[in-house]
Formats: sequence, C-alpha cells, structure tokens
Amino acid sequence: MAARSSSLHRPSAMTARWRGPEGAPQVLAFPADRAMKAVAKVTTRTNIDRLGQQAAGHPDEVREVYERILADAAVGHRYIETSSGRRVHLIEAGEGQPVVLLHGGGTSSLSHLPFLAHLEGVTAINVDRPGFGLSEPVHIPREHYRDGAIEFIDEVLDALGLESTALAGASGGGLWALWYALARPERVRRLVLLTGTPLLPGTRIPAALRLMVTPLVGDLLARVKPSPKMVTRFMAAMGEKDTIVHHPELIESLVAAGRDPIASAAALDEYRALLSPLGFRSSMRVQPDDLRSLTAPTLVIWGDRDPTGTAEVALRATSLIPNARLEMLPAGHVPWLGHAERVAELLSRFVRSDGEG
Repeated sequence: MAARSSSLHRPSAMTARWRGPEGAPQVLAFPADRAMKAVAKVTTRTNIDRLGQQAAGHPDEVREVYERILADAAVGHRYIETSSGRRVHLIEAGEGQPVVLLHGGGTSSLSHLPFLAHLEGVTAINVDRPGFGLSEPVHIPREHYRDGAIEFIDEVLDALGLESTALAGASGGGLWALWYALARPERVRRLVLLTGTPLLPGTRIPAALRLMVTPLVGDLLARVKPSPKMVTRFMAAMGEKDTIVHHPELIESLVAAGRDPIASAAALDEYRALLSPLGFRSSMRVQPDDLRSLTAPTLVIWGDRDPTGTAEVALRATSLIPNARLEMLPAGHVPWLGHAERVAELLSRFVRSDGEG
C-alpha cells in the first residue's frame, strides 16, 4: 500500500425504507480465502492485552470502569498497534462477517454493549477512536481533521488485515465512517449509520452541544466533573430520558469518560473542529453531491426523536444515496438503548447479506 502523508500527531416500531435508482444492493467481490483469513485474524484472542497494562495514559478510574463492565460482558478486548506506532483499543464480539464500528463523541466503544450480545453471524470490531476509551490520544489539527479521521481508519484496517470491510458508526463515528466511505470506496463494502449523523444536509446542532463550542462557556463546562445526574439530564436532552436509566453501566462509563482529561480533550477538539457557536462549520458539511457519490450499499438507522434531525431530514438524506435503506425507530439519538435487539438484527442482516448470492 502506498505511503500516505500523516495528518496525525502523537502527543508526548415505525419503519421507512428507501432504495435508490440502482435497485437491489450490490454484492462486491471479495475472495473467500481472504475473507476467512481476515475474520480469523480479528477474532484471535490469544494475545489480548490486560487492561491494566499501558492504557495510554488514561486515569486508573477509567481502566477500573472498563474492567468492571467488560468482566460482565460476553466480549473480548485487546490493543492493536498501527503502522505509526499508536496503540488502539478494541472491543470485539461475535463470529462471522467482520464489521468495524466507530462510537460517537464523548463516549467509547462501551456505548455499543447493549446491542453486541444480540448480533448474529457477524464479528463486531468496536474501535475506541483516538483519545476515547482506552485508545492513545492523537492530536489532529482542526484544518486537517477530516484527513486525520480517514488516515486513522486506514491504519486500523491495515493493522487488522482487512483490505475491505463493512463499516458502521454512530453520531460522530458515523460521520467518520461516511467520510471514509467517500475517500476509500474500495475498502468499504457496506456502510451503516447507526443513528442521526451530524453535518448531513438539514441536520442541526443539539443545544446541549452548542454550549460546548461557545467561547469561555465551553472551557468552563469542560472543567466540570460530571455526575450520574448530569449524564442522565444530557441523555434526556438527546431524546433518551426513559431509556438511559435502564443502562447504569453506560451512565457509569460516561461519568468516568467525563472525568478523564484525555477523553475530555478529545471530545472538545472534535466539537470545535466540527462546530462553531453559529452552527456546523461549512467546510465540514456533507453536501448532497457527496451523498450522491456514495457507492457502498448503505443502511441508515434514525430515531424519530433524534435532536440532530427529524424523520423528514433522515428521509431526504437517505434518498440522495444511490443504494440506501432507511429504518426509523421510535427513539432519540441512541436507538439501541431502547431497541437493542432490533438494531442488532438490522445490523447483522445487512452485514451478512454482503456474502449472499
């Protein structure tokens, strides 16, 4: 693979469906022997690192929360090292067709645990993005933020031995997945947007996030140590008031992340790269022509109470993608909190269908 210039610097239930003009999903060629080797590689557990070892400078509290939550979950977890030498933390679950998942901003791969246990016939590789969870922080200059995101995914797929794969993302992670599908269409076999994706045409900034990029106010908020009550209120503003209370382990992980200076800095950097007090940065917006140029079959999952955009916004954005399907759920910004089995079913079936026919 050709060398790439680096943009990354290490610091010391309602249903709507749409199919585009191309009709039925296309099946992309991928040799069976290569697929089996890739799956075998990413499902190996023999060299899993213990979380207590070198958690990339994250506080002990974060490691302890991870250890306690993952000990009760039927998942594996490990580190990989990329070509640039950075350590990336993964949570893995299931056996079958690989799908790489990217979590949203201000959280980690722990946020996907509610639906991982319900997946069937897929290997879910959940990547802690730079600085989040237990992954090493990476400084990405604001002017190169999109390029840095693409380079990070390139390095992760290379380290996993995946020449191409299904790629899924939630919220900010969905934006990274979309950017990558546009930049590297040959490496994205299927694309899944697990929730409302910011910066799509017609989307808006939730009020709770607009404050984070307001001068002075954002800096003050970044210093506040969150409590479970604060997390619950924030999730209520994101349309998940009645569901988040059923996931105490997720609340605990969000509190720990908010008290992690590395994760907090990564979240603030991301918000400031994408947003301004006046709205989304125009240079970061996904344009209609971008969506029209997507080649990967795409599944869009969206909550009808998602503060980033209404059902009409979701339908309009999905209709621009040549081969896309929209699934609306009665939910807020995190549909799997109340519909874990349904989200897992949609994701599993869509990823598995890549190998059918």
